[in-house]
This record gives sequence, structure tokens and C-alpha cells, in this order.
Amino acid sequence: MSRTRLETSDFRILNQLQKDSRISNAELADRVGMSASACWRRVRALEESGVIESYGIRIDARACGLEFRAIVHVRLTRHNPDNMVGFIRAVERRAEVQECYATTGQADYHLLVLCRDIDAYNRFLEEFLFRLPAVDSAQTNLILRQINTAREMAFQPPTGAGG
Repeated sequence: MSRTRLETSDFRILNQLQKDSRISNAELADRVGMSASACWRRVRALEESGVIESYGIRIDARACGLEFRAIVHVRLTRHNPDNMVGFIRAVERRAEVQECYATTGQADYHLLVLCRDIDAYNRFLEEFLFRLPAVDSAQTNLILRQINTAREMAFQPPTGAGG
């Protein structure tokens, strides 16, 4: 996908939608200083261009009984394309894996894993992760406390962006 040129008004729209994606078009237009019809057209263009991928909700994992949270650093046995594809497909199907990042450094992948408790996490390791042929090792870092979340990205137009 080619990169979309964003206007200053687009950044204002994105910031507001991150705060509340259920906001009405009329309220969004008011907050960003546009007419309702112009705002609707810009949101539609952002959706069609792929800048807005989807709308969603954030869930409090603890309120759902998921008390165990960890970042798992995974090293693969070797960088064989088939092993990597198999690993990725396997973790994509696991509900415990909330996020997965391919990274540089000592670990090949970093996983954000949520489970009910330590026993559920041990089952995840023993019955799933350590049985994947591509996995050489995994190091678990427990999340003790969440300091900040990426709930909102601070969208700001680049210097000289049109408006």
C-alpha cells in the first residue's frame, strides 16, 4: 500500500477517534472544527486508504480473570523459512498470545501472553510453545505493573503539512 498524505485535519480526526471510536460524526466534526459532511468524507478516505484499519475496544484483562501477564522472549532453532512460518501461524491461533513482534537482538520474537494464572501459563509453555519445532528457547519476564499503555498515539502533522 502506498503511503497516504495526511492533512492536519486528518491528524485531529485520528486523535479524536483514538479517544472514542464510537463518537458520532457530528460530535467528531465539532471537535475537529469541520462541517459534518467534510468530516465524514475525511474519515471515509482514511478508512479506504487503510490509515484506519479497524475500530475496536480495549478490554481489562484482569476484569476477565486473566491475572497472569508476561513478555516472552522466544529464540528459534534456526532461521529456516518453513520454521518461521510454522511458528507464526501457531502463535496467531493461540488466544493467550495477545501480541507478537519479530525483533532484532537475542530473541527472535517477543510475545505478550495473558493467562488465567501461573498454572495456565505453564500449560501454555509445556503443551504448546515448547512443542513447536522452531522454538529453541523462551525466557519469561513477568509483568509486575503496567506503567503506560499505547492506547493513543500522538498524531501530529509533520512540519509544513497542509491543512
